[in-house]
Amino acid sequence: QAQLVESGGDLVQPGGSLRLSCVASGFSLGYFTIGWFHQAPGKEREGVACIRTGGGATLYSDSVKGRFTISRDNAKNTVYLQMNSLKPEDTGVYYCAVAHVLSLGSTDYANWGQGTQVTVSS
Repeated sequence: QAQLVESGGDLVQPGGSLRLSCVASGFSLGYFTIGWFHQAPGKEREGVACIRTGGGATLYSDSVKGRFTISRDNAKNTVYLQMNSLKPEDTGVYYCAVAHVLSLGSTDYANWGQGTQVTVSS
């Protein structure tokens, strides 16, 4: 059964950094897109970054461009989201999911993980 599991969320001060991990099981990343999504309290889930696991093409939302970096380690079946210069508005649950196209639209994705909580606060 295809499954994605996120980890790495934590409480961090503004300006700090975190690295989130998304581990795939039950399938090989191969030539898919893995996306990271952010859901702030009371708001809809929005795509922040995605990567083609074959080739490495990436896409970022304007809100995280220059601060977040998505990468993959196909040998470990894992996609990472390096989050730098964190802001309070980055607070929320971060999810990963898989798609067949390079997109930040949540409707293109399936096999959502359970999410990991990131809190940016002093």
